[in-house]
Amino acid sequence: MIYIKRMLSELFALFGVESNSTSHIEKWISSIGALIGILTVYWASQWYLDTAGIMLMVASMGASAVLLFAVPHGALSQPWPVLGGNLISAFVGVTCQQLYPDHPLTPALAVGLAVACMHYFRCMHPPGGATALSAVIGGPEIAAMGYSYLVTPILVNVLSILTIAILFNALFPWRRYPAHWVKRRHVAPAASQPSVPVSLTQEDFTAAMQKLDSYIDITAEDLAELFELACENARQASSHPERLEVGKYYSNGQTGPRRIIRQVTKLRKVPGRTQMLVSYRTLEGSGSSDVRVCPWEEFQLWARDEVIDDQGEWVRIPSPKRDSDPELLAAMAEAS
Repeated sequence: MIYIKRMLSELFALFGVESNSTSHIEKWISSIGALIGILTVYWASQWYLDTAGIMLMVASMGASAVLLFAVPHGALSQPWPVLGGNLISAFVGVTCQQLYPDHPLTPALAVGLAVACMHYFRCMHPPGGATALSAVIGGPEIAAMGYSYLVTPILVNVLSILTIAILFNALFPWRRYPAHWVKRRHVAPAASQPSVPVSLTQEDFTAAMQKLDSYIDITAEDLAELFELACENARQASSHPERLEVGKYYSNGQTGPRRIIRQVTKLRKVPGRTQMLVSYRTLEGSGSSDVRVCPWEEFQLWARDEVIDDQGEWVRIPSPKRDSDPELLAAMAEAS
């Protein structure tokens, strides 16, 4: 029996059969939300499309409905990917159809370019491929719309389904959409976090995913692998940079909403004292946009890592270890 179970488990893994740990209530909530979302899109579409056009647009928005109501907290389901992914893909599809009307390669070209554009505009949304394809193979009525296709039906339909996603998911606190709202709700005060180190296992990730009771587009195995890679990266890092420089960015080393990014704006020496003062601006996290001053030692103890902005993501860089005596600090201040 154990051998058979192992064989079935290996077969499921090979074919990518998901391990969906969501409750029956969550599954039905997703279903009802998708139903209401598509009814809204259908109602909005019937005012300016014939029957064939309506069915075409419902098919395109149906894929978005799966993400918005079944995976509301997924990266591909957030407002910008839904809005930008559909609109940009629609623009690409219309442009390809106008440049190469009814060419056999035009549908493939439209989808391929749409994927590239969604990558660069950071709005990857799989249904966008269908939106671009619809602009090419939608028939004479869609082709006659030209770039107005971006407004009606695409923009109207996207705004309709986004509105329903926000309102419907708001009825359930654990599903609030966009994901940014529910993430803030789940954050506990930093003081309540245990200081005792723990050793996480793959079973812990599985249990955590079950407690969320929300479909997550990642497996416990992937989470465990990401955790190991993150730990490996953390072990290679040097804590608390010994040198602070004006214009550089620093992180407190926390994760999620607890992470704080600050930029040193000025270093100055207090007359008659060896202690220096650090002026800083908070860019992300608690106290965002605040400009404050604190002693050098206090800021140095707070700063876990020096970071840089790499294409919209904060990435840690090795911190040079240098002597931090008062003379060097004074020289740094004068240079600033």
